[in-house]
Amino acid sequence: MKIWGYWATLGWAFLAYLAGQIAATAVAVWWQRGSLSSLLATPYDGTIVTLSVLALNPVTVAVLLAAVRLAKADPLDYLALVRPRTGDVTTGIGTLVVLIALCDAALYLSGAALVTPFQQQSFSTAAAEGWLPAMLFAAIIVAPAGEEILFRGFLFRGFVRPDKPAWPGIVATAVLFALPHVQYDWIGVLQIFVIGLFLGWMRWRSGSVLLTFMLHALFNLEGTFETVLQAHFAR
Repeated sequence: MKIWGYWATLGWAFLAYLAGQIAATAVAVWWQRGSLSSLLATPYDGTIVTLSVLALNPVTVAVLLAAVRLAKADPLDYLALVRPRTGDVTTGIGTLVVLIALCDAALYLSGAALVTPFQQQSFSTAAAEGWLPAMLFAAIIVAPAGEEILFRGFLFRGFVRPDKPAWPGIVATAVLFALPHVQYDWIGVLQIFVIGLFLGWMRWRSGSVLLTFMLHALFNLEGTFETVLQAHFAR
C-alpha cells in the first residue's frame, strides 16, 4: 500500500487533531451558551470534558480516514484494525497489570497522588450533573479508540517502516501521545509516555491496533476504578 511520508504523516495527524480540537471547543462553548470565560473557569467540569471527548475523537478519526483514502489504501490495513493473536492478548494484559502495579508503587513511594485533581474534579462534577455514565463511556471507550487510531494506527504506520528499526518510531509516537495530556502534571505526563512506549511495543509486536485499543481501555478503566475508590474513601 502507499504510505504517507514522515512529514506528511505528521502534518495529517496535526491537521486531524486540530480539527478535532476546534470541534471540541465549539461544542463546549455552545454548551456554555457562548461564554468562553465560563469555559476557561471550569476546564475540568465533567460535562465539558465528556462533550469535548465525544466531539474531538470522531472528527479526528474522520480526517485520518480521509488521508488514508487519499493514499488509496484500505483503512483496515493502513490503521492495523485487525484481530490480534491470542498469545499477544495474553502478553499485553499480563504486561499491563505489571506496568500499572509498578507505576502505582512508584507514585506511592514518591508521595505523589494516585488520582490526579483532573480525575477527581471531572468525576465528581459529572456525577453531580448526571453525566457520569456518558463520561465513563467517553473516557473508557471513545478516547482510547480515537487516540489509538491516531497514534498507534496512523502515526505508527507512517513512522515505523519495515526496512528500518522500529524503536525511533515507537518513541516518537509515545512522545506525541504524551504531549497533549496537559491536564496532568509532569509525573502524569511521564506515566502517559511510559504507557505510550508499552502500547507502541504491543502495536509492533502484534500488528493490531484493536489490541492496543483494548489495553488502553483497560488502563483507563483501572484509572477510573481508582478514582471511584478515592471519591468514596475521601468522604
